Amino acid sequence: MPIINVASTLEYSVNTPTIFVFSIVPAETPHQRIVEENLMLSPQLDYEWLQVGEENIRNIRLEVQPGVFRLDYQATVELTPAVDNAPQLDEAIYQSLPAEVLPYLNPSRYCESDRLTLFASKEFGTQPAGHARVEAICDWVNGHIDYISGSTDASSSACDVLVSRAGVCRDFAHVSIALCRALGIPARYISGYAVDLQPPDFHGFFEAFLDGKWYLFDATRMAPVSGFVRIGLGRDAADASFGTIVGSANLQNMQVSALDKTSATGNEQPDEAISTA
Repeated sequence: MPIINVASTLEYSVNTPTIFVFSIVPAETPHQRIVEENLMLSPQLDYEWLQVGEENIRNIRLEVQPGVFRLDYQATVELTPAVDNAPQLDEAIYQSLPAEVLPYLNPSRYCESDRLTLFASKEFGTQPAGHARVEAICDWVNGHIDYISGSTDASSSACDVLVSRAGVCRDFAHVSIALCRALGIPARYISGYAVDLQPPDFHGFFEAFLDGKWYLFDATRMAPVSGFVRIGLGRDAADASFGTIVGSANLQNMQVSALDKTSATGNEQPDEAISTA
């Protein structure tokens, strides 16, 4: 089983009294467990843990006065993913979907699936239903969107990226999610750490709901799916930002890493579907 060391350093110049909410802590699920963790703040400040969302994602909230503020977080995470036979995974019929899955069929701020129904149907409607169709969407996004740092901003949506044909990891995820939803496949955004990601950063990928389970996908193909450590989730990146700021502060330095201690990632086969939900 993979054992992943994750770490993040965030340093800010704080201009006015500012409230921060950080979503940088790995989630705990039946397939992902924090073995140990350490949080250091400079200066030392009081903070609180928040349980956020349907999966009780742990966030850190604190108030910082003007000056230089630094957060260092490290954790060791054990992954025990469910690995299933991808060709056997079919799409769920609408009437059998659990109530909590239904919102992930709807258009959202960055994933305008309602505007892409005709395009998705023409492009992928004849693909075999199930895991193969989601992989076909990932292949298409990877082949038609160029990964270019700085090519998009916080306002860029899936439709914007389809027009410009350039984006970063969150944009690849948004386009994939929007196309899945346009075909009636529930899909949601996942933020996390990724082993072997270059350049190192927080990563955005997604999950599709197939045969009663959420499975991981990544259209960027920049890191092995078996090395993903999930943090947060939501309809799109608006629900899963690594940092929310109420006040005035400028990010001066960010360092993110994910290292596999066991060399157990990156060996997944084409017929393997991985779930850590």
